[in-house]
This record gives sequence, structure tokens and C-alpha cells, in this order.
Amino acid sequence: MSASAAKPDRLLLFAGGLATFTAIVHIFMGTPEVYQPLLSSSLPQPISLLLLACWHLVSVVLVASGAALLWGALPNNRSHASILALFVSVTWLVFGLVFIAIAVTFQGLSGLAVLPQWTLLLPVGVLAGAAGLRSNGTISREA
Repeated sequence: MSASAAKPDRLLLFAGGLATFTAIVHIFMGTPEVYQPLLSSSLPQPISLLLLACWHLVSVVLVASGAALLWGALPNNRSHASILALFVSVTWLVFGLVFIAIAVTFQGLSGLAVLPQWTLLLPVGVLAGAAGLRSNGTISREA
């Protein structure tokens, strides 16, 4: 076993930590901001409940992503790290691009400040992608 295999993958740890931080912000800061306005809106109740369910589905994905990246960073889990990291990477990059597309489509470039979620989603996607590619040998550790 090489010396690097006995240590946690620091890039995956960082990506997992940032993903976990994002999940915490989403759940503990975002939920109160969204919950009451959504439920007290004039939307038909089935629609507001559907949107609330979607909010909580995102919470699950964010928490699971952070956990997967942190788990993949552990030395004994390296064989699964690449596929987990690449899956999380694609998911978070696409989520970030959705926020950018909606922001710019509806409010122009100033919309990027209105919907800043992309600023946390894209870095996790890039870090997880780099870790996944490095883990499967596509890019070297020195890169």
C-alpha cells in the first residue's frame, strides 16, 4: 500500500466539506426563507406542497452528495471514489448551470446576484470532478 493510499484524499475531503457546508446553508438558512412564503402564497396547495417536496428532495441530494464525497475520501473507499466523485460532479455542475440559466434568462446578468447558489454548486462540481478524474488516473496527482 502506497503512502498516499493510507491517507484520506484531501481534494475529496475539501469537496465533501464544501458540499456539506452547502447542505447546511440550504437546510438551516434556506428552508426558513422559503418555507413560510411558499405555504402562505396564493398558489394552489397541491403546487405549493409539490414545490416544498422538491425543496426537501434537494436537501436530500445535497446531504447525500456531501456524505458520498467524504466517504469516498477515506483510504479504504478509494475503489469507489472515482465514480462517486464524477457522479456528484456532474450533478452539481448541472445544478449550477440551471441556476445560471434561470438567473440570466429572467433577469440578465444581474440575476446572478439574485440567485447566487451557483457560487457554491460550481466549485463543488469542479473539485469533485478533478478528484474523480485524478482518482481514476485520467489526470495525474501533480496536475
